[in-house]
Amino acid sequence: MSDAPSVPETAGSPGRRAAIALGVTVALAAALVLLFPASAYLWMKSFHVIAIIAWMAAMLYLPRLFVYHAEAPAGSAQAETFKVMERRLLTIIATPAMIITWVLGLWLATEGRFWAAPWLHAKIALVLLLSGLHGYLSAAARAFREDRNTKPARHWRIINEVPALLMIGIVILVIVKPF
Repeated sequence: MSDAPSVPETAGSPGRRAAIALGVTVALAAALVLLFPASAYLWMKSFHVIAIIAWMAAMLYLPRLFVYHAEAPAGSAQAETFKVMERRLLTIIATPAMIITWVLGLWLATEGRFWAAPWLHAKIALVLLLSGLHGYLSAAARAFREDRNTKPARHWRIINEVPALLMIGIVILVIVKPF
């Protein structure tokens, strides 16, 4: 464990602020559906794309932080800074964005009646893999936070490419709809 003092979760903590932001986003989305039912689909699609961009930014940045964190000596000021950055990236951006992406994506698939489309099944498979990677990176952040990382920086450099490859597949499936 580190010698850095732990910061208690308070009303102003990043996790609490992220939960509030998620709640406000859900309330706003619901209000848009109720107030503008004719254009609700386009509003939800817009929020879905915004959430995807935020999630992908976090998924591309987090492994890069791990590369640098793996090279920093445990307990150093630099390592402690990476711990804060990783936790905030996950709790404020990545996890809320993933949740919004999933909720709105499932809503869009239902509203658009895409459930029978094979391209959607393939897309969901890739999004499940991306979600699994999110879980893997969350566990890795926990290991780093507890000074238990055993993976070298090279491992994290390789993992850094996986979200981009999944994103390419997902975008092609959504835009081209090859099957």
